[in-house]
Formats: sequence, C-alpha cells, structure tokens
Amino acid sequence: MSFYKKDEDSGEAFSHLDKTTVIQEARVFNESPVKARHCRIILAKIIGLLYHGDTLSTKEATELFFGITKLFQSADPSLRQIVYLAIKELSGIAEDVIIITSSLMKDMQPKSEITNRANAIRALCRITDASMLQGIERFIKASIIDRSHQVSSASVISAYHLFRTAPGARDVIKRWSNEVQEALQAKSGGGLSSYLTSSSSQINVGTSNVVQYHALGLLYQLRQHDRMAVTKLVQALGPRSGGGLMGGGPTLKSPLAICMLIRCACRVMEEDASARQELYELLESYLRNKSDMVNFEAAKAICNLPDVTNRELYPAISVLQLFLSSPKATMRFAAIRALNTLAQHHPTAVAPCNIDMESLITDNNRSIATFAITTLLKTGNEASVDRLMKQIQSFMSEITDEFRCIVVAAVRSLALKFPAKQQVMLSFLSGVLRDEGGYEFKRSVVDAIFDMCKYIPDAKPAALSHLCEFIEDCEFSKLSARVLHFLGVEGPQMPNPTVYIRHIYNRVVLENAMVRAAAVSALAKFGVNCDDSEVKQSVRVLLTRCLDDRDDEVRDRAAMYVRTMEDQEVADHYVREDSSYSLAALERSLVEYCKNLEEAAEKPFDASAIPRVTREQEATETLRKCWHASTAASKGAGAAPAGSAGAKARAVDRQQVYAEQLEKVAEFASYGPLYHSTKPVALTESETEYVVSCVRHVFAEHIVFQFDCTNTINDQLLENVLVQMDALEISDEEALEPAASVPAPTLKFDEPGVAYVAFHRIDSTIYPSATFSCSLKFVVKDCDPSTGVPDAEGYEDEYQIEDVELATATYVTPTFLGDFDSVWRSLGDDNEAVETFALTALNSLQAAVTSVVEVLGLHPLQETVTPTSSAVHTLLLQGTFAGGAKVAARVRMTYAASSGVTMELAVRSDRDDVPMVMINAIA
Repeated sequence: MSFYKKDEDSGEAFSHLDKTTVIQEARVFNESPVKARHCRIILAKIIGLLYHGDTLSTKEATELFFGITKLFQSADPSLRQIVYLAIKELSGIAEDVIIITSSLMKDMQPKSEITNRANAIRALCRITDASMLQGIERFIKASIIDRSHQVSSASVISAYHLFRTAPGARDVIKRWSNEVQEALQAKSGGGLSSYLTSSSSQINVGTSNVVQYHALGLLYQLRQHDRMAVTKLVQALGPRSGGGLMGGGPTLKSPLAICMLIRCACRVMEEDASARQELYELLESYLRNKSDMVNFEAAKAICNLPDVTNRELYPAISVLQLFLSSPKATMRFAAIRALNTLAQHHPTAVAPCNIDMESLITDNNRSIATFAITTLLKTGNEASVDRLMKQIQSFMSEITDEFRCIVVAAVRSLALKFPAKQQVMLSFLSGVLRDEGGYEFKRSVVDAIFDMCKYIPDAKPAALSHLCEFIEDCEFSKLSARVLHFLGVEGPQMPNPTVYIRHIYNRVVLENAMVRAAAVSALAKFGVNCDDSEVKQSVRVLLTRCLDDRDDEVRDRAAMYVRTMEDQEVADHYVREDSSYSLAALERSLVEYCKNLEEAAEKPFDASAIPRVTREQEATETLRKCWHASTAASKGAGAAPAGSAGAKARAVDRQQVYAEQLEKVAEFASYGPLYHSTKPVALTESETEYVVSCVRHVFAEHIVFQFDCTNTINDQLLENVLVQMDALEISDEEALEPAASVPAPTLKFDEPGVAYVAFHRIDSTIYPSATFSCSLKFVVKDCDPSTGVPDAEGYEDEYQIEDVELATATYVTPTFLGDFDSVWRSLGDDNEAVETFALTALNSLQAAVTSVVEVLGLHPLQETVTPTSSAVHTLLLQGTFAGGAKVAARVRMTYAASSGVTMELAVRSDRDDVPMVMINAIA
C-alpha cells in the first residue's frame, strides 16, 4: 500500500481548484454555529488560489473578507490562526478592511492568548496605513517590549515591513527606537534581564534569539542613512563593547543577529576606511564564536574585504579549513565554495588547504567534489596538473551542466596559467566536447578552446583541428556559426589553410541555411586573407557554386563576396576590417539623420564620430572574463562581469537615453543632434537632504548641464527647482553666454527630478574650459508625510552644491578609429602639435597613464593602457573631437625616482585647431 500523496507533495494540492466553486463554498462562513473544520478547509482553498496566481476582483475579495470576519465568533485556535492568514492575504485586494480593526485590537489585549496576540499584530499592521498608525502606536510600542517573545517579534517585524512599504509611517516608527533597543537588550540578557531568569515567564531561548535578529534589522533600517549612527550601532553591539547598547550584561546571543551585525560591519568598512582596523578585529573575534553559522559568516566577510592581505586572511582560512572536514555536508559545501571564490585572487593564501581539498574530490556530494577540484586547479602547481586532470575526467559525466561549466572555466584559467600543459588541457576539452551536454556547457568548452588559440600560439593547430571535428557533428547551429567565424579568422594564418577550407565547405553542403551562410563568410575570409593565389582561386570557385543555393541569404552573401574579391581595396575594407560600429550608436545616429529628410537628401551621412569596437578590445575582454569566469560561476552569476567592451556599450546606451530626454525639452529643440554626454558626477554626499549629480551634454554650439536632483526629506515638497551657475574661472570670458535655464517643476520625496542649464558657445571654433559655482534655488512647502499634501504657502530657500568643471575632455568622445599606425600616417604631420611636460607629482607610469587618459578623454588602445616597464612606456590614444574631427595622440613617458614622470605628448588631427586644444588641456 502506498501512502504517497501526490497532490500535496508535488505542490499541486490547489491546482485543480475552481474560483467560482470556492467562493460559493465560502457561504458556510455565514452559518451558525461556525463549523470550524469545514471553514478551515475553505480558508485553505482561498489562500491556495491566491498563492497559485488566481486573481480575485475587488468585489469578490470584499465579500470573502467580510464573510471571514464572522469567524471571529469561534474560539477554535486552529481556525483563528488561519483566519489571520486569510485576512493578511485579502487585505490588499478588498475594500473597507478597516472594519476588522476592533476585532484585531481586542485580540491584542494582554489577557488574550499569546499566539492570537502575535497574529493579530501582524494582521493589524498589514491593514494599517500611515494615517492610522498613530492610533495604534501605544499598543505596538508596548508590544515591542512585551514579556512574550512571540508578541515582541511580531511587533518588531511588523514595524520593519511598515517602515519599508509605507514611507509616510517612517517618522512614527523612528520614535520607537528606544523600545526596539530595549527589546534587543532584554532579549540579549541585559536591561530587562528578569525576563530571561523568571521561571514563570516560560520564555523559549530560541525564540528570544529571533527577536534579537528582527530588532537589529529594524534598528539598521532606522539608521541606515546615518553612517555615524550605523558605526556606533555596530561598535556598541560588538563583543568588545562591554555590554551592548545600554551597558551591563552580555551582547548579542542570537547567531542570526550576529550574522546581520557582521554584514552591517562590512557595509561600514566599505564606506569608512578609518574604521577598517577596529571592525576587522570585531570580525576576527567572531571567528571563535560557538556557532558555526557565525564562524562562517565572519570568515566569508573577511575573505570578501577589498584589498585584504594574506596576513588578514590567515585566521579566516584556518576556520574554513576546519569546516572542510566537518561531518555536515552544508558546512563542507559552504567552506569549499568560499575558498573557491577566494582562490581566484589569492591562490597562495588558499594553497595550505590543498591536502584537505584533495580528500573532498571523492566526496559523495558531487557539488562539493566539483568545487574542490576547481579550487585545486587554481591553487595547484604545474607538476600537479596531470594528476588533477585525470581525477576530473572520472566524474565529469556524473555532474550537472552547471557544475561542468565551472570545471571548464577553471581548466581554461589553468591553461592560461601553465601554457606548457596546453596539450593535456586540449585533450580534456576535446573529450568533453564530444560528450552529451546542453548549449551552455558546449559554449563554455568552445570559448575555452578559443582562448587557448588566442593566447597560447603553440596550441592553435591542434585546437583548430578539434574545432573542425566538432562542427562535423554539432547540434547547435548558433555554436557552429561561431566556430566557422573563428576558423575564418584564424585559419588563413595557418601553414596549410586548405585543410580548414575542406571542413568549412562541407558545412555548405550538409547544414541548414544559418550554418551555410556562416560558412560562406568564413570561406570569403580565406579568399581575401590567404596569400596563395591557388587558394584564392579555389575559394572563388567554391563561392561561385554557392550562387545556386536555395536560401536567399546564402546566395546574397556568396554574390557579395565574389564581387568584393575582384577588388582588393574593397575586400580589405569589408572582409579584412577588424572593427565594427557600435550598433546602438549607429542606430541613434541614423535616427537623428533621418529626422530631417530634406537635409538628409542633400548631405551624406557622416559615420566618422560613431564609436567602433575592435577585435583587440574583444580579445582583452575575453581574457579578463577568462580569469574571472570561475568566480562568477561559483557565485551563480549568469552575466559576465563588466569590462571595457561592456562599459562602452552601456555608455552608448546611456547617451541614447539622454538624447531622447533632451529631445522632449522645447528649449533645446534648435540645438541639433547630441554629440557627446559625460558620465554623471556627484555634487553632494549620498546622505545629504538633497542629492544632486551633473551630466554635461555637448552640442554643435551649445553645452547643456543636466542636474539630477532627489529630495530625501519626506515632509517637504520643493517647487520650481532651478540651478544658478556662476563662472569662477574661465579660459575665455567671451566664449560662453547663458542660453537657457529649465527648472524642475517639483521634487517630491524620493522622486528624482531634472533641472537644466544651457550655455551658448559664441565662437564655434573656441572650446573654453571653466569652473562654475552652483547652488539650488527653490520654493519649500511643508507637507504631511502620510498623505503628501503640501501647504498652500511656501518659502524660498537656497542650497549650495559642489562646483562643476567644463574641461577639454568634455568635448572628446573616446572612439576607436582603427590601427594606430595607419591612422597616425593618414592624419599626417601638417596638423601636429608636440609638447614636453614634467609631471613631478606623479610617482609611477601607471599613475601618469591614468591621469592623461582622464584629462584628455581619449580612448586608450588596450595593449598600451598598462605599462609593462617601470621606467619607459608609450601610451596610444584615439578619439573624435566635437564636430567629428579625428584625433590621435602618442604619449611617450619616462620615470625616475628623482624627477618623477617626464612626458612627450604628440597630437595629430584632421583639423588644424584641435592639436593645440588637446595640448593646452595638459598645460
């Protein structure tokens, strides 16, 4: 006989319910006497409907709600508990729920059952809004310090949710801070310590620990915008404080509360570097706590500290090492995952745990074994590679694709770390590539082989052969297309390219249209990039055969490439070109161009100012992702970390958003297309009452300053918010004149607004630099925090913010123009300016590179952004100046400890006035 309940155990107990039937059954609520058991079943069905996504109309919810209120006549405790739950679920849908307040407040009285009191508090706070909160404030404050931990916990957690969901109630809840502190201290053994020692109170210690956790969470919410208050809270509750918030007695006892305190301490350490040492000692002290949960949280927090040293890591790693031999699988898993993440940046610090991690390779939990082997790959030496690879192969078929991707990422990092072992790595990757697996797993293996081709030249012939074998039997068309493209890029450089041509042409014969089109493009690359005339002729013949393909895209590609191969210059531009336009920027520019059809018919589209993304950038980003892939995978991160290419894409998208916003402002309609937008610059601290940041927009003859403002005071409404800008320093006083000032109409609490100030450049050939003092001017109206209704009368006020700079870099768009030598030669030396500078304040070449890139605003080519020598370096920069002028700069630097950095800056452009503007930016 089977006792397995399929519906309940599979989570489908309510999937068969019909809403209409349940509502009809709910009529039983009106019967007298109340049938407790039957009503409980009906209430469970109603809650099940809501949990499974069924929506009730307002009328239906209201009828059910009022029917449920009649069940307060029953004294059945089980029925009463589910009634509270149903009230909470329906309170957000039904109307006139306030009518239940009297029944709930009756259950909140001290003489009521403890369970009823706690549930009544939770339900009452769910139906309470800011206007009602003051009426029940006395009850809630008393309940927070109630002798019953169930009641106290319910009150604190209800206040926590109200603080987050009802902004108008925040001022009232802030007045409860003393009661919350008292509850926290009483439940930790100090203050009202009689609660814990009284034999009649029958207090459960585990429950009191939950109150500590909830109380600390609420205190942090109340103080999170006050950095000093949070710091004091952490210091007061630490084990070294000598008695907690109010002194006398021990500090926190709840492991959950201590874990929250550790996270608060980490937040303080991120924001206040001066408190790092003191709070590190607090974290270190928690490594010796009797709770495994606290020990792990403290160890993990130390491992995640920015710029942590091996000396600081030692005690945390010792704790994690002990967890590796724990009988609990959860502790072993948590420890090995933390070590896996840490090994990405501190492999030497994790290396002492290698012996313990090797014993986990055979762990019954394959997730633990996976993390163990990948961590060993990061921390092991070259001699251990062969042994580790054999152990990996033994369990690859036993783990899920998610963990197989983690293993592949670790193998890829190891291959780049020990290039001499590339043959072993390639054999492993080619083997798993033939195994069964999903798209993400196969993609990760292919990416690993791509990286080995790019960064380990000796591995390229064997890697390309493995890829050719893979596309012979690849079930993913998208992956086949990527491999074909890669073969087209790398194959022509190999000694015997005809081998790859044969495999590629097989795809034209045997595959679907998507793969055939990719194969045609790959063949064209061989025809253009191979020097052998016989190979070129063979490719031309193969492409000619593709002209009869049944798919139009394949035919069109073949026809285009056959035509381009007849003209070497055209072929070099369209086939050999190693960069492409940023699609988002290209789309925005085309939209701007097509807005005025008459002008578009007379003036050709200019693509010179559109940013380009190079293969070098992509290769650098891929390499950086390679080193960080294991960390991202171990954290469960699906998205790749941001890098140069990703940052550029986001910058382009952000500029597109700005362009759309500015189009809606009537005062800027005549300014023309947006040329460039800078990154936002904060003009106030994040904790101030008004938070302001500035973005500078460059048009053909205008500069627009956009001020994003946020009002963080909930009892004030700001109207007519404008920004007054006064020039403190300006390179040419007659170059700029005020053009427009657009105020933000209103600034409500926590709702951002935008104000603009525009200046006209009188002479379009002059690009002035300036520093402006800025202040906000507005009308303040006091308002009711609960309703947001402002007073009729207000008063004028002013708020000073930080100065705003207009620098040369504002007029520059960092853009890749192509191969530097080619661009440098094409610009010629007619429009060239050269100057030498002594940068005595800089103490390294890397600091000089960072400063020059920031001041000039140009795009550094990836291979020159990081100096390879401490004495001599050459930085190469490219970009476009306002109006679309191309700019290339070569910066030669030398460093000596006695004289600092000496720099020669040479700038070329296709416009004669730009080089000196760029030189003057440094001067």
